[in-house]
This record gives sequence, structure tokens and C-alpha cells, in this order.
Amino acid sequence: MYLVPIAWLYVVILVAAAEDTIVAAVLTFVFWGLAPLALFLWLFGTPARRRRRLVREAEQEALDRNDRAETGADQ
Repeated sequence: MYLVPIAWLYVVILVAAAEDTIVAAVLTFVFWGLAPLALFLWLFGTPARRRRRLVREAEQEALDRNDRAETGADQ
């Protein structure tokens, strides 16, 4: 999954290096490299975040169920 972002950063670094001024190079790197890459990784990471959240919620529900069962057995 990280091949595309690495390749994109490589291309943007080369383009930024070809700029005339340092300010133009930094702005090219930020606006053509970091900002789109952050958006790309955030969008394509959404399914993984959703799966992790569901697993976390299922684990918490199982723990809650176990706690209720243990307290009921003690009475």
C-alpha cells in the first residue's frame, strides 16, 4: 500500500528540486506532495480504522458481558 505514496513523494521531491527558488520548492512540496498525500492516506485508511473500531467495540462488549456474568455468579 505504501508504494504509491513513496513514489509520489519521490516525484514531488524531484519537481521541487527543479524549482528556481527555495520558497517555490517548499510550496511545491507542501501543496503537491504533503497535502494530497495526507488526504490520500486518510481516505484509504478509513476502512482499516473502521475495522479496528469494530474490533475494539466487540472486545469491550465481550468484557462487559463477562463482568456481568461474574457479578451474577457471586450473588
